[in-house]
This record gives sequence, structure tokens and C-alpha cells, in this order.
Amino acid sequence: MKKPLSLPVTAIAVLVLGIGMMTDLDAVSAAEQATGAGNVDDARIINAAVTEPGSWLAYGQTYKEQRFSQLTQINPNTVDELGLAWSTQIGDYNMRMQGTPLVADGVMYVSNGWSVVYALDATNGEEIWRYDPEVDRSYARLACCGPAHNRGVAVYEGKVYVGTFDGRLIAIDATTGREVWDVDTWIPAGLGRFNITGAPRAAAGKVYIGQGSGESGHRRGYVTAYNAETGEVDWRFFLVPGDPSQPFEHPEMEMAAQSWGGEWWKYGGGGTAWNSLVYDEEFNSLYIGVGNGAPWPREIRSPGGGDDLFLSTIVSVDVDTGRMNWYYQTTPGDNWDYSSAMDMTIGEIEFGGEMRKVLLQAPKNGFFYVLDRNDGELLRALPYTDGIDWATRVDMETGRPVENPDVVYEVKPQWIMPANSGAHNWEPQSWDNDMGLMYFYYHDIANFYSLDEGFVETGEYEIRERGLSLGWGEGEYRRRLIEQAGPRPDSQAFIGAFDPITGSYKWRHPLESDYNGGVVATRGGVLFHPEGTGDFAVRDTDNGELLWSFTAPGTFRSTSVMTYMIDDVQYVATMMNGNRTLDLGGTVLAFKLGGDATLPIAEIVQQEVPEQPDEEYSPQLVSQGDGLYHAQCASCHGGIGIPSEVAIVAPDLRLRTLGTHADFESIVLGGTRAQQGMPDFEDALTNEQIEAIRAFVVNQARQLREYQQNR
Repeated sequence: MKKPLSLPVTAIAVLVLGIGMMTDLDAVSAAEQATGAGNVDDARIINAAVTEPGSWLAYGQTYKEQRFSQLTQINPNTVDELGLAWSTQIGDYNMRMQGTPLVADGVMYVSNGWSVVYALDATNGEEIWRYDPEVDRSYARLACCGPAHNRGVAVYEGKVYVGTFDGRLIAIDATTGREVWDVDTWIPAGLGRFNITGAPRAAAGKVYIGQGSGESGHRRGYVTAYNAETGEVDWRFFLVPGDPSQPFEHPEMEMAAQSWGGEWWKYGGGGTAWNSLVYDEEFNSLYIGVGNGAPWPREIRSPGGGDDLFLSTIVSVDVDTGRMNWYYQTTPGDNWDYSSAMDMTIGEIEFGGEMRKVLLQAPKNGFFYVLDRNDGELLRALPYTDGIDWATRVDMETGRPVENPDVVYEVKPQWIMPANSGAHNWEPQSWDNDMGLMYFYYHDIANFYSLDEGFVETGEYEIRERGLSLGWGEGEYRRRLIEQAGPRPDSQAFIGAFDPITGSYKWRHPLESDYNGGVVATRGGVLFHPEGTGDFAVRDTDNGELLWSFTAPGTFRSTSVMTYMIDDVQYVATMMNGNRTLDLGGTVLAFKLGGDATLPIAEIVQQEVPEQPDEEYSPQLVSQGDGLYHAQCASCHGGIGIPSEVAIVAPDLRLRTLGTHADFESIVLGGTRAQQGMPDFEDALTNEQIEAIRAFVVNQARQLREYQQNR
């Protein structure tokens, strides 16, 4: 881990001789031009929508996180002139480009999947500086959804803050790119190590960060507030209770413990705050979107328990004291991975004849929630999708969902909507406060839910430190259950303009891809939407009509988008995922009217399966490898023969060469490719188990190779 570095105020020329964070001497002049960059404070962020609508100063544009731009230069009448202004590759294909670029004073601050931070000239994409936190890439073993993703940075009071994939929070000088401080956010009371994939938030002199990895090993969620200047801990708020035989960290944990059953603390419980944190200057509050339970089935995690607070909950915390103001739980006793860590938006809305200050969220469970920001009162909870199996409605008297008694996977394993990827996941939404409309995309996708085979047979569950510890069926066992349940229901994604008070859409259109990016709407009447197909689309906010699109050689699955203006020119920027077939890395794309830059688009070709080892494997060994592969490998490399809700970026192991197979043991057990994101599994797998996995992969590769040769 990099050591914290305290910096005196020195000349740029001296700083360039530092620890290699400048790319070359040309960066000196660029850095000099950026002197004073990052001078962003609370007042500037609060007032940005009015005083500097051309900036994008925080993750959600301002603290309200409405992501609605006042810019009008790009509009339905001019959009035909839109073209690529510039592109800059900042990552390889083996990562997800999920960050929201920030723009302040002409400089774009953006991070790639391995938490490397770049400062770019926002008019042309030229690099000013970069900072590489030298992430321990073996932490890929802890990721729920594959290696290398980071949702962005915070810029505040002359610094850029990034949460790293290996669990650190780092402050960087916004002008020079030099490290100011580096803190490890892990503490033993949070149990196992974890990733950070969410963007930090900075406000009221503090930087706030949670963590991910809720499905890997023992995890107990918490959010920490750090002093923005020094990196010292100001307060920490735990989100699920720990061992009740030990003192509770704060009163809220003693209360929450009453809602849990069994020996939940042995599993950790989950409840990680892996994405949404929203600061509200009007109430001096931080709203925390809390993640799912771990393991997923409550019968394993918390037998005999109740709501399992604060899983799948929105918690309001006082930013000065770290004590709770109120909470609202969207999915009591979460049983499906229906996290409430999705983006939250705050604003004002007319309700019952009076204006209410509200918080808006469309979490995974399929219902859209409107809460009063003052006390957490539930004002509305209406479905935003027709694809909800697990519950019939939200009871407005109790504020609780009414679970469907016919959809109980503990009794009958089955396909359930929404899937664990949610009807709506973390992909950002855009709120037009004047119109009372939320623009976002969602998808109707089913997931197959069941209980872990060992738990069904013995009543005991063994949690894994590596790979996913979901508590559901895996491998051949899961395959048999799916065959009994029948085919997976059809899936469909939509984009629309939703009225959360009436529960109706002004307009809604189907999308070609099941998985897409977030959106930004503007006062100019356009909606920017990067789609999973690789099309960057612009739609009319009035009716959703497609006005313009750009086809990229990568994809925009789970990416973000923002817009800014410099020298009276409006730009719109997004992050493109790479393409491993083309060896194309993750790239920032910026568009403007009259843009004439080019981005080469090559034809994607099918990779042929190479010759495979000629060993013979028994059906029993292949079957054993099936289960081990899907337990230990599939979270990064993808399920083979099993539907996956994950956008896979790690290599398809069926495409391994004879040479790779010869090195299989050294790669998996010896960690020879750890710095490429492939951790060692020495403490998780034996040599015999490695051979079983290899047997399964080779068997699957032979089948695919035969298909390719005979088609």
C-alpha cells in the first residue's frame, strides 16, 4: 500500500520530479495552466445549477443530484449537427468505465476501473496529469461483479478524492496530481476486506465513503466521514449490528439488533453502502443508500429474524454528529438482493396541496419511493415496472411491501422478477423538478432463486472468503432446478419519463439491450442516453423520440453521462467500455455541435476456440469442476451455460491456449497474473479442485470448438 505523503507548497517544476505521476515534461505547462483547479466548495456546488450551469462539480452535478442540465445549445433543432469532439483512452478492456466525469474550471477529472485518476483538458481531452494509486489487483477476488470498476471522484477545496478498488480513500492535489494523503478505510469491526467502487462525496468539510463486496465472505457495512483536509476519521456509522456479546458502536445498532435472528454476525450480514450517498445542506444530513443482506436468503442469514435493519434502507444521518435522524426500509428482511444503494435525488414536489422537500429513489425492488426529507415520511410508493413478482403493492398505512405468498423460493425454487440486478440498478437518473418527471431506464429481467444445496441438505451454510457467498444454488444443482422450473421469462428494457406521484409514464419506449447506461436530461429538451448496444442516443424529452445516435466500437453498459460548457460551447461526455475482441480500451468520449473527430470502428469478429489439451476427464470430475467454476470463477469470467446478470470483462476461459492450460496451476494458485487482475486462490482451492475446474473448462471449450467447426 502506498504511504501517505505530506506535501509542502512547491513549484510545479519541482513537483514534476516527484514519484512519476506526470506522464512527461509536457505536463508541466498543462499543469501550470490548471493552477488553482479544484477550488470547489460547498457554496459553489450548491449554487452551480444557477451560477455556473456549464460546470459539473459533483457526482450528481450538485448536492441535489438531480442531473438535470440548464444548458440549451444542444436541442432538437441543432442535434443533427452533433459530432465527436474528442476521445481519450484511459483504460484497457479488462475494466468497466462507470465513472461520471467532473468538470471544474475547464479541467475534467475522471477515473478508470482500476481507480487511476486523470485530469484532462475538457476542450480536447489532452492529459494534464494522472495519478495511479497502484491498486492491489488481487482484490478482484472480492468483487461481486467482475474486476475493475469505479464510479468516479469528488473535487473539493483544491483536492480530488478517489475511493480505490482495494479499499483506500486518497486525496490528490487537483493542480499537480500529487498525493496529499492515503487512508485505509478497512477496520476489523467491518470483518473482511472489501472493494470500493462508489464515488466519494465531499461536503461540510468532510469526505464520505462506504464500501462494496457485500457478497464476498464476511461483510458488515458502514459509512465513514473523514476530515477533508487531514484524512482523519470524524465519525463512522455502522449499517448492520455486530456480535451482540460485544458493546454496540452506537445506539442505532442496539435497536437494529432486535430485528435480526439467529447468529447473523457470523455471516457479517451485508448492508454495505456501495453507491449512493447524498448530502442535503438544507437539513445538514447525509442520506445513505444501504445495500442488500449477505448471504441473500434470510433463512440462512437471519433465521427467525424480522426486518434485519438497516438492510435495503435509506438512512438519514446528521453530518456533524454521525447520529441517525430517521430511516425508511424499502425491502424489510431483504431476501432477493434488492439493494437500496441506487442513486437518490432530492428536490421539491407539490403533494396534498403543499410543497414538500422530498427524496426520490427507484431501487431494485420495482417500486418508486417519494420520502419527506425532514422525517422520512413515506409519501408515495408506486411500481415503476409491471414486472414485480415478489410483492403485490406497498401498504401506505404501514409503509411496508405486501409480499406475494405464492412467490417463496425457499419452498419452491423459481424465476422471480425483478432479478438481483434490479428493475433499476445504480445507473443514474435525471429529475426535472419543474415538470415533476424522472427520466431513467429500467429492465424486466428474471433471476432464478433457490437455496444453497448444502443448506437444504444439512441446515448449515459455509460462507466463502473468496468468490461469491450468495447462499443460493450453484452449478449442476442449480441447473437441475432451472430445468424443473422451466424456461426463463422473456426480458425487456425500457426508457421513460416517470411521474412518481401518479405512477404513470408521460412516455416510455422499449430498448434493444437489456443493460444500458444512465441518463441526463436538459432544459434544451434533449435526453442523453448511452445504450448497451454501443449507441450513444439523444432523445426528445417531450416524447422520447430518437433524434440522433452515434455508434461506438465499445459498449455503454452501466456507464454514465454528463454535459458541460466551455467558451460558449456545450459538450456532452460519457465513458465507453472497451472491446476485448478489438483490444480496445475504455475511453472518454466528448461530443459537441460541429464536432468532426473520428473514432475507428472495426468489425467485431468471433474468436475461434484454439486447440485444447487431449486429456480424458471423467464425467464426475467435469461435474465437480462445474460447481467449483461457478462458485469461484463465474463472478469475473461469466457463467457457462447459466444465465448471467453481470457484464463480463474478464477473459472467456474457453479461449485459453495449450500454453495457458500448461500454466493453469501457477496462474490460479501461484498468482502469476495478479497484477492483471487475476488473484491467487491458494487458500481457497486445492490442486485437485484446480484440475476439476480445468476439466470443466476444457470440456466446455471442446463443445464450443466443435460447434464452431461444424456451423
